[in-house]
Formats: sequence, structure tokens, C-alpha cells
Amino acid sequence: MSSPGRAVPRRKPPHVLANAPFRRLWTAMSVCSLGDWLNIIALTALAGNLTRDAGFQTQSLAIGGVFIAKMLPAILLGPLAGAVADRFDRRLTMFLADLLRFALVLSIPVIGSYQWIVIATFLVECVNLFWVPAKDATVPNLVPKDRLEEANQLNLLVTYGTAPVAAVLFAVLSVAMDFVGSAAPSFSGQPTDIALVVNALAYLVSAVLIFTLRDIPKGHARQGAPSVLRQIVEGWRFVGANQVVRGLVIGMLGAFAAGGAVVGVAKAYVEAQQGGDAAYGTVFGAVFVGMAFGMFFGLRLLSGLSRRRLFGLAIVSAGLVLAAIALIHNLVIVVMLTVLLGACAGIAWIIGYTTIGLEVEDGLRGRTFAFLQSLARVVLLLVVAFAASLAGLFGSHPFTIGAMSYTFDGSHLVLLIGSVVAVVVGALALKQMDDRRGIPISVDLIAALRGVRFEPEQDEQPRGMFVAFEGGEGSGKTTQSRLLAIWLRDQGFDVVQTREPGSTKVGMRLRAILLDSTHQGLSARSETLLYAADRAEHVEKVIRPALYRGAMVVCDRYVDSSLAYQGAGRDLDKDEVAKVNAWATGGLVPDLTVLIDVPPSVGLRRHASPADRIESEPMDFHERVRREFRALAAANPDRYLVVDGTLPQGEVTRLIQDRVREILPDPVPTDAEANTGTIPAIKD
Repeated sequence: MSSPGRAVPRRKPPHVLANAPFRRLWTAMSVCSLGDWLNIIALTALAGNLTRDAGFQTQSLAIGGVFIAKMLPAILLGPLAGAVADRFDRRLTMFLADLLRFALVLSIPVIGSYQWIVIATFLVECVNLFWVPAKDATVPNLVPKDRLEEANQLNLLVTYGTAPVAAVLFAVLSVAMDFVGSAAPSFSGQPTDIALVVNALAYLVSAVLIFTLRDIPKGHARQGAPSVLRQIVEGWRFVGANQVVRGLVIGMLGAFAAGGAVVGVAKAYVEAQQGGDAAYGTVFGAVFVGMAFGMFFGLRLLSGLSRRRLFGLAIVSAGLVLAAIALIHNLVIVVMLTVLLGACAGIAWIIGYTTIGLEVEDGLRGRTFAFLQSLARVVLLLVVAFAASLAGLFGSHPFTIGAMSYTFDGSHLVLLIGSVVAVVVGALALKQMDDRRGIPISVDLIAALRGVRFEPEQDEQPRGMFVAFEGGEGSGKTTQSRLLAIWLRDQGFDVVQTREPGSTKVGMRLRAILLDSTHQGLSARSETLLYAADRAEHVEKVIRPALYRGAMVVCDRYVDSSLAYQGAGRDLDKDEVAKVNAWATGGLVPDLTVLIDVPPSVGLRRHASPADRIESEPMDFHERVRREFRALAAANPDRYLVVDGTLPQGEVTRLIQDRVREILPDPVPTDAEANTGTIPAIKD
């Protein structure tokens, strides 16, 4: 039996992959994604190999043709294929699509002509248009709604996470084939052929997994699913009015385009550097390995840097790295730089994706992400196709500088253009989104590298004085705070008298919730956060502006009330309550805290009106509150003045004025107390 007040530990919910039907579908998706990436690498490598003897220009155009064949179906036939796919059984659709992809991919190494590569690639992508909508519509039917986000994260992981795996696999196959070829000269197998066979087998494995998955509903897939083009048009309407979101989207697409430029010319670039298929697979995979590192580790290394600044700097850095890749003719260095390029792109992508989730309201967030994903896919394919085609049209131009020979070809031109675009886009994003203007970026970056966040010294310090009154119910603190405010005004000071909760428009609504006796079911944590919300608004709108203009602020209750009432009274962790309130107030601490100490049994008898939600708490609650107030005062005697609230009102007033007189900025006449009128006591 658990002890009173002790939280019973909850059972951790099972992982979404514990769901057997979803696990089988996810496995099929993983295998298909691996096959898709292996397909891209193998087909572009095969196209480059088949046209190797035709020259750099023809080779680049051939590779670009493969990417164009992959891009056209989604743009031209996406809406039609989606409408048709909605009318078929999902399980049967995915099964037949996998079988067709298996047959088409397997036919490519058998036929072995470039023309068939383009035709088969186009047909495979057409089949994909049926497989993807059926898969997307199936996932929500296999997992509970509260686990759908987790399922989508896993789907995204295999969509992009299998790219470096495919690149490593292709490189390993290439090295293995080269080794076999050198050991047995009669062996004529090509790495691209073996990779395509593995690719085809991946689709066959997926078909078997889907065929054995009996839990897929036979109902139709999503009706009226928007096409890629429609998603893009609607997406611009959503993000066009928000400058920050618009800058984020453009920056993210710029980062994706920089990575796409590398992918588009990687094969021709590697061939020009006398590298083989293994080198091409390594360069291809380096982009995605870098993206993974950037997404998972980049933010941790620079945790002290503003996310908006880091977003722009990452894109600018990607552009500079891209320029270095274009000018350096060393494959080892290029691979390392490509990992760095991918890391910069990964940092920009994850920051942008997270910030959009925060900036876009919930009703538009799903459509905005769908728009971003669709546009990113189109941009990636367009850049890859355009990059390879432009590289081919430019050709290769060797020249000599003294004793050094240097070749500048189309791949170098494309990478330089991409670097310029990335630097410009990153600089524009940094200019529009900079949230730390006036602080040099270099200073901010150096501090972040040291693991801290640079905070400039405040040129202007508060000139006023802040006095807070604390105490239990019926202690008389409200009356004494008014008397002190009147006394300070009589001395010629600008005085702002305020209270918590309820001194702002927002605070008035929060006060009604917090003190209304009908809200007895309010949880302790909710109560703490509501008080902190009122305090944050109060400090920003009332207290801090008054202090900066030199006013005397007299406040009825402040942070110590939360430490006593919610920390001790509600039995919450006082350190957590203190952290929440320190964040809410920006660390603002009173110059003096006056604690009027009264036993709860005495203070509660002073109330004539019906008790509010806090006053109606049991006596032991108020006893804990009193003990905590006294403990806070004992721990910080320099800031606290503890006054016995059972003394006559005039005596309490005199003690408070004597202490305040000691900390006033200007001397106060000793006879000032005579100017203090008698104010009727009011309810605290």
C-alpha cells in the first residue's frame, strides 16, 4: 500500500514498434527505402559508366536524364495516380506495386542500355505513386492516435536514415567486385548490376511482408489527397504572411538545394578525379551521414547560440564548404568536407522544422509541413537534374598556370553556383531573423563554442527601489503596503503601489481563477504556473518599467509567496518552484522584503468576508506556509525585515519605515512618520 501523498509510478507505455502489424509495415518501409536509395546510386552510377567514353558533357547529361525521369511522374501524374490509388485495396496495391518494381529494376541490368534505364526509372516512379499513398493511409489505421506522431518519426527516420546505409552498401559492393575482378580476370560482374539485383530483392522482400500483413483495412485510402503542386500553392498562402516562417522555408530549401547540388554532380565529379563507384557511393553517403550528425549533435555543440542565428550561420557555412568542395581536387578531403556540408544542412533543417512547429498555429501546422515536404522533394529533384544537365552543357576546360595544371569542369561550376546561392540565402535569413541585434556574431559564436551564452551587460540599470510585502492570511501586509506607499509619496518619491495576482489585464483574469473558491480542483502545478504567468506579466508590464524610470515600487506579494504557498503549502519541490519564478521574473529580486509574521489562528480570525480558495485551506496548510516564510527570512536576513504582526498597527508601521529609511536613495527626515495618516485595515 502506498503512503499518503506518494505518486504511484506509471507503467511506461509500450513502444510503437511493439505493435506487430505496424512493425511489419515499418520493416517493409525500411527495406523499400533502402532499395530506393540504392536505386538512385546504382542507376546514376550505371548511367555514368555507360557513357564514360562519350566525354564529360555526355556523361553529365546522361546522369541528369536519370534524375529527370525520377522527377517527372510525381509532378505530371501525381494527382491522377493518387485518385486512382484511392479506389483500390491498399494491401493489394502495395503488394502488386512491389512486384512490379522488383521486375522493372531486375530488368535494367539484364537489358543494360541507357534508354531502358530512363524508361524503367520512369515506370518505377509511376508505380511508387500508387505505393506511397496506400502506405500513408494505412499507418493511421495500425497505430493509436496518441502514437501516430511517434510512428511518423520512425517513418521519417527510415526515409532519410537508410540513405547512408545504401551508400555504404554500394561502396562495399564496389570494392568487393573490384577485388573479385582483380583475382579472377574472367569475372565480368559490375557493382551497379549487383546493387540493382539487391535493390530488386529489397522490393521482393517488401512484397512478401505486405502480403502476410492481414491487418490492413480494405477501405479506401485518403479521399481528396492534394497533389504535390496543390500542396505547394496552398503552402505559400499559409507562410507568405509570416516573415519568420517565410525566411525559414527559403533557408531550409536553400540548404536542401546545396546538398542536392552535390548529389547531382557527384558521379561526374568523382569520375573526373579518377574515382570509381566506391568513391561515388562514399561521397553520396557522406552528405546524409553529415545531415544525421548535424541533426543530432550540431545543436548540442552550440547550445549557447541563438537558434535563429545558428540557422542562418549553418546555411552560410554550407555555402562556404560547398565552394571549398568545388575548388579542391582531392577525394579524401572532399569526402570530409561533404560530411561537414551535410552537417550544416542538417542543423538548418532541424532548426527550421522545429521553429516552424512553434511559429505556425496548430490548425495550419499539418498543411505547412506537408507543403514543406512536397516542396523540398521537388526542389531536390529539380536541383539534382538541373545540376547534372548544366554540368554537362558547360563541359570540361583544362588550363595551366605555370607548372600547375588545373581542370575546371561543369561540376565545379555547379558547386560554385550552389555555394553562392547558399551564402546569399543564409545571409538574408540571418538578416531577417536575427533576434540578437547589436551583439557581434563573432562574440556570440565564441561564447557558444565555450559552452555558454553571451549576455551583454545592461547599460541602463534600474534606478528605483523595490519593496515586497509578504505574510500569511490576515497578517495586515496589504494595509502596511498602502501606508508605506503613502509615506513615500509624502517624501516626494514617484511610487507605484501594486499587488499579486491581478495588477494587469491578464492578471485580473488569472486572479479570478486562482482565488475563486469554485475552482477547488485546480492542481498544485497548474496553480504554480498560473501564479508564475501572472508574475511574468506583472514584472514586464508594471514593475520593471517603473524601476527603470526611478520609481519606488511597493508590491503586495511576490515570488516568496509562491515558495511558501505552492512550495511548502502544496508540498511541491521548492527548487522547481524557484526556477519557474526566476525564469518568469528574469531574476528580479526585491531590495527589501517585509514579512509580517502572524500565527494563522490569529490571521484567519481577522477576515469577516467569506473565505477565498486559498483562505479556506485547512490550518496545517497555513502553518506550513508560515514556517516556510520564516525559513526564507532566516536564510536571507539582509533582504528581509520580519515584523511581529500582532503588534499595534502604528508600531508595525514605524518599524517598517525605519528600515526603509536606511535604504532610500536620499535621506528622509526623521519626522516624516508624522505625515503618515491612519488607513483603515483592509482584507489581505
